[in-house]
This record gives sequence, structure tokens and C-alpha cells, in this order.
Amino acid sequence: MHPWSPFWLSAFVDLPAEGFDAGVAFWRDVTGFAVSEPRGAEAEFATLVPPEGDAYLTVQRLSDGPGRIHLDVHVADPRAAADRAVSLGAAEVHDAGYVVLRSPGGFVLCFVGHRSDGRRPPPRVWPGGHTSLVYQVSLDVPRAAYDAEAAFWAGVLEATPDLLVRRPEFTWLRMPRQHALDILLQRTDDEDGPVSAHLDLGPTDRRAEVARHLALGAVAEPDEEFWTVLADPTGRRYCVTTRDPATGRLTAELSAAPSSR
Repeated sequence: MHPWSPFWLSAFVDLPAEGFDAGVAFWRDVTGFAVSEPRGAEAEFATLVPPEGDAYLTVQRLSDGPGRIHLDVHVADPRAAADRAVSLGAAEVHDAGYVVLRSPGGFVLCFVGHRSDGRRPPPRVWPGGHTSLVYQVSLDVPRAAYDAEAAFWAGVLEATPDLLVRRPEFTWLRMPRQHALDILLQRTDDEDGPVSAHLDLGPTDRRAEVARHLALGAVAEPDEEFWTVLADPTGRRYCVTTRDPATGRLTAELSAAPSSR
């Protein structure tokens, strides 16, 4: 294993100052995770702590600008990982013990040295019996940036691309071991622009899970074949998908479809 090899991934839900408290409460209730004590120079960070397994979601209050998702890649040597990422096309922003960079398409990522045992939390069980879990970060990549971004992330994560044949705009990056978060590349209809990201949740009952989110303050957007688009109280879009929450993989019945994998 190299000093830049990822041993855990975590996602930051970066929320605007206006609406921060509502956003944190929403993601606390959606995940069923506890909110840690705040930390940081301005108490701007908190971790969403699962009852079992290792944490992989953090909330951050931004001083300015719109909300976003960014990714922390946990490695043994953040400096070595950052140097390698720059050689793959990233631009370094700053080094403060952890290293902040932008991918070739402008997406923010950090290399951090925080240790983790890599225990994937189990799905949460909700009233009525269905379960769900945040299982994925989807990187939304405009067409012009797609090839460079796909090569960059495959290199950084030491991952193998896994194309969804029936929907070729989707490619998973399969890492040597599964973390709490999968990474999906989604080629969007936009010709250019910055790379963005959203979170995906997998439930055992998509309809029941969407209803739960709506009751917590989410706003429903278009309903697609295998997913429902929603927006949190700060306007950040995310998806509830037809996925096994325990594994993050396609459900057995969809896996059996001859045109998907």
C-alpha cells in the first residue's frame, strides 16, 4: 500500500451561514446520526456520528458563497498524496497539515491523515421497518471535462471504472476495498462549467424514504427511473436511489437485468 493510497473517504456537507442550523438539523434527522461538539477556530465544523461504525459525514458552515459537497481522502501521507494528485492534474490551494486541492474540473478535495478503522456503518432502521444510508458521492461532470476528470479520480483513488451499460453516462470508480462511500461519475448534459457533487442515499423502500424526507423539510424534484431528486432546506440537491443500503450496490432484481451491472 502506498502512502497516497486511500484508506477511508468522507464527505463534507458545506452549508451557507444563512440556514446552517436548519441544514445541520435536516442531515442529522435524515441520517439518524448524532451531531458532535463543534470544532474549528469559529466552531464551523461538526461530525455526524453514526451509532455504529466509523464517521464519514461532516458539516461545515461556510463564511460566504453557496453550499457544496467536497471530499476528504484519508491517506497515510497527505503531502505525498497531494504531490501525486498535482502530477495527475490537480491544482493545490493550500497546505495546513491537510492539503486542499482542486481537481482538473475545479472540484474541492482534501488529503487528510486522520486514521479510521474503516468500519462501514450499518443502515438505519426507520419506523415502518425500512432502512436507509448515505452511501455515495456523485461527481457531476460536464461533457468537456469528463475524460480528464475520470482519469484524475481513477488515478487518485487507485480505482477501476465500472460503466453502467444501460445508462452510459454513469461510471462507478471501484476501489480496492469498499468504503462507506462509493464514488460515481455522472456525465451531465452541460457542455462545460465546474464539476459539482451531490449525495445519494440507498433505502430498502424508496417511496417510504422519500416520504420521510419530505416530512423533514425536503422539497421533491423530478422522479427518475431509479432515483428521486430532492433538495434540502438550504437548496442542496441530492438523490434517494434504488440501491441496497447495506452494500451500496444495485438491488438483486436490478442486478439481474441483462442491460445493467
